[in-house]
Amino acid sequence: MELSEIIKEKAKGMHHQLIEWRRYLHANPELSFEEYNTMAFISSTLDNLGINHISGVAGTGVVATIKGLNPESRTVALRSDHDALPIKELNEVDYASVNAGVMHACGHDVHTTSLLGAAYILDQTKDLWHGTMRLIFQPGEERLPGGASIMVKEGVLESPIPNHIIGQHVFPDLPAGHVGMRSGMYMASADEIYLTIIGKGGHAALPEGQCNPLLVASEIILAFETLIENREEQEVKTVLGIGFIEGKGATNVIPNSVKMMGTFRSLDEDWRFKAHDLIRTLVEEICDKRGATADLDIRVGYPSVYNNPELTDRIRSAAIEYLGEEKVHLLPERMTAEDFSFYAQKIPGCFYRLGTASPNSDHGHSGLHTPYFDVDESALEIGAGLIAYGAIKC
Repeated sequence: MELSEIIKEKAKGMHHQLIEWRRYLHANPELSFEEYNTMAFISSTLDNLGINHISGVAGTGVVATIKGLNPESRTVALRSDHDALPIKELNEVDYASVNAGVMHACGHDVHTTSLLGAAYILDQTKDLWHGTMRLIFQPGEERLPGGASIMVKEGVLESPIPNHIIGQHVFPDLPAGHVGMRSGMYMASADEIYLTIIGKGGHAALPEGQCNPLLVASEIILAFETLIENREEQEVKTVLGIGFIEGKGATNVIPNSVKMMGTFRSLDEDWRFKAHDLIRTLVEEICDKRGATADLDIRVGYPSVYNNPELTDRIRSAAIEYLGEEKVHLLPERMTAEDFSFYAQKIPGCFYRLGTASPNSDHGHSGLHTPYFDVDESALEIGAGLIAYGAIKC
């Protein structure tokens, strides 16, 4: 029997187990860096599977090791994440979140389940493949500084250095049974902007001698738009958006200060940091002109995700072998971000998308980070089987 058929058979045979794991995780979500019960569940499950692992990496992470034939010949890293979001779930299902205001609205329950399933499959087939598989169950993807950055610092890509790393993410834009990927630059960097404009407020009817920070903030927002529209790097996709502004004045009161928060995203690392300098200069110039001062904090977040072309081609070929060419799609660049980028900065990486929408109904079509997000659970077999097959073949 072909290896792909062996893996498909094992994935199908554990389908009910995958659903049980996923529903437990979905019903018991935990926020970033607080995933103590989730870590315990992962550890207990790996114990039951007889798979060696260590817990407590980066606080609430787990790293498992599975050795095949000739284990020193190569090392492949596989990564999932397991934190949830501060969202109140509105799905009316038996496995809805029991933790008020916390929900797996980004599919990390699926990612964890898929990697647990892959652990079982890889362990069951370890006499059919060569090398060592390092399974990284990562905390804190949803919050800076990103659990990936901490796990890298704690040595998950060392002793020995893996040849490459593979990760997957749920994707409600594709039906279950399909996957998508992109070679080269795929996802944007993501930096956070925190800006306080300090002026001089007072009675709105007596503007003389005042420095209205609301006007300064308005001018800065418009200038940000011009900065992006007129930049030299027009070919580089960029987002600079202010999503929060707070003045706390009144109908007849001009406040002394205004707080703003926003995001800066780019698909080019050089332009990213050049833009930071341009933002600082722009804010300083406008404040100087208006007689205001500024407290600007640009918090450097996740780098852009770059999929190694050679590795991605191999993953794509493996996916075609496993699913059929009609179910493997080329994806466009995305301005969303992922801390998988910290791994892919160190070693070749491929981050692909797992279709999770129901092909025959509306189930699973709600967007990520929404209170109605859910998946077609037939995707769990693909999630577990494909990442195992890709790890073996690549």
